[in-house]
Amino acid sequence: MFNHYMEVARRSPGSELTRIASRRVFRAIRNVLGPEHAGVEPRLHPSIAAWSDEQVRAAVSAVSSCWCDTRQREDTLTALRATPGAIHRALERAEAAARRTFNVFGTEVRFGEPGAIDWSWDPLSGERYPRQPVSQLQVIREGMDPKYPWALGRLDQLLALGQGYWVAEDAAQRERYAAQFTGQVTDFLDANPAGHGIQWACAMEVALRAANLAQALRMFADAPAVREPAFLRRALGALEQHARFVEHHLEDHWLVPNNHLISDYVGLLVVGALYPALPGAQEQVARALHGLQRQMELQVHPDGVSFEGSVPYHRLSVELFTLAYVVAHGCGLALGTRFAHRLRRMFEVSRDYCSERGLAPQIGDNDSGRVFPLCDRPSLEHGYLPLLGAVLFGDSELKAQGAELPDEAVWLLGEHGHQCFSRLRARAEPQSFSSPGSGLHVLRGAGAVVTVSAGPVGQRGLGGHNHNDRLSFELHLAGHPVIVDAGTATYTREPSLRNAFRSTAAHNTLEVDGLEQSPFQASRLFSLPDRGGCEVRCFEPGPRTERLVARHSSYAALPAPVQVERTFVLHKDERVLSVMDAIEGRGRHHLVLRLHLPDEQVRLRPLTPEERQRVALVGVPPDSIGPVAAELGPPDALRAVVLFSHALEPSIAPARYSPGYGEVRDCRAVLGSVEAEVPIRIGMWVLFH
Repeated sequence: MFNHYMEVARRSPGSELTRIASRRVFRAIRNVLGPEHAGVEPRLHPSIAAWSDEQVRAAVSAVSSCWCDTRQREDTLTALRATPGAIHRALERAEAAARRTFNVFGTEVRFGEPGAIDWSWDPLSGERYPRQPVSQLQVIREGMDPKYPWALGRLDQLLALGQGYWVAEDAAQRERYAAQFTGQVTDFLDANPAGHGIQWACAMEVALRAANLAQALRMFADAPAVREPAFLRRALGALEQHARFVEHHLEDHWLVPNNHLISDYVGLLVVGALYPALPGAQEQVARALHGLQRQMELQVHPDGVSFEGSVPYHRLSVELFTLAYVVAHGCGLALGTRFAHRLRRMFEVSRDYCSERGLAPQIGDNDSGRVFPLCDRPSLEHGYLPLLGAVLFGDSELKAQGAELPDEAVWLLGEHGHQCFSRLRARAEPQSFSSPGSGLHVLRGAGAVVTVSAGPVGQRGLGGHNHNDRLSFELHLAGHPVIVDAGTATYTREPSLRNAFRSTAAHNTLEVDGLEQSPFQASRLFSLPDRGGCEVRCFEPGPRTERLVARHSSYAALPAPVQVERTFVLHKDERVLSVMDAIEGRGRHHLVLRLHLPDEQVRLRPLTPEERQRVALVGVPPDSIGPVAAELGPPDALRAVVLFSHALEPSIAPARYSPGYGEVRDCRAVLGSVEAEVPIRIGMWVLFH
């Protein structure tokens, strides 16, 4: 315990040590006092039980201009009708929800329209979590993954049903969606009493479920089936119960609070703002507003990059803070100008790291997490984010030429958002940038986007969502991923697989003697502290070339110490990316460079004179290039050609690629290997069209 607080003192600003210690003491006392002090009392709150039918109905009809209020329906429908395909997409989502068919991390799960949903089931293992008090529940079990039942338990489908209810023209169809809404809510509450089972094992999941239920309930507020006092009383009681549980289990006691705590505050804000008559709502809203303002400062760097050490978690944080901003504004609450300014910067970052096709680089963990269940998207599609930001802030520099208004903006901002988007001139020009605090760096030009991981470990050094990817990179060409990060695959189901995907060998960086940049600890799947510093030495964007130089000391503790400095140069006119490693130190070492591909389309062949001449144009001596090249992409649609330093022995090896959580497919990696004395300089050149 002493070592824990020493870590807190070292990593946390201000009075965090005192706060975390006091929260732990509070939790210990609460657990001794019993469940009624832990926010898990299953009985309906006496105040709600005493409400008249009129009071119950009034509670779901509080005046607001929030996007989900039934009063906003016609305004939203006007915008949806002007957005190609938006109504069709909403009905497709609603139909899937009504049929109780779910896509859970790439696995289709069907329960059937009349069937009960198995909320405790992990569909991959076929096992179920027992319905026992969360204090006794073993969440981490060999071969099982709680994220699968949690994905069902967030109740994203309630919003899909609400979308269908709003857009359907047939009265019977609308009644069907309303019946499914009441049925699925009742089914969940019957199967998951407060404080029992996997659906109550994580406050973040409870908070996001509460936010979804709160918004969907407002969407259905005028449906006869929903306005039945018995149902409303139970739904409102569940919201009060969820908010009380989250308030008692705020995830602010960890070594470094992260997106979980943001989610907790978002849940409290959404429930309390939309249902101000609920017991404790005003206090919870005040606490959430203050907490969100503080976490925006603590968890987002001043340049707008999330502190998580992960691009996919940057997207999650953007959505969390945006939902809070939209709901607060719609309910007449303020998060302040500092909050809004930094949120705007987060949208700018998403603009700058996305490729022309709106795809994000996969740096760090990717659990495919989202907060806006309003439109189905592939895990790495982030291009809607800057467009949503363009409407939210009236910022033409976030709107790309030819871009269409994303469904998320239509639903959240309605006709006003549609008109704002139409008026904005498309002036978005994605920029190269370097974020030393987050370790995220982007070079852009000539249709190439190079994203580099180089800097301090995320979460203030804890590395909960970091990988051993120092000096690794992704390359997108003409919007397509060509050289990729291997991804994440899983968290707790299979620890060895988790570590394999976050290993040095799973990334496009230099591996020395087969060792990890930072060793794994078997019991710490969400911690990867840096054992050697990593810093950027030079960042030089420019009209013809872009240059980034960074180094790390992760191998400095070896018996024969090694330091690695990598230089990226993007030659825009010649369309060549140079990646050169200078290995300093002493002794003989086995060195391996890897380039992971998203598919199996790669071939080795002899270097051509034209390719040798092309790299000579960027100052590469002809005798420094090896005789073998690697072609990337199908033979009839070549994407790039890789050349190697003369010292390297090229080869192709089987690999695995995970473009989203739970999704794994076979691919190939290109290797360049050498056993050599250091110091030495080795590298690769990527030629593209």
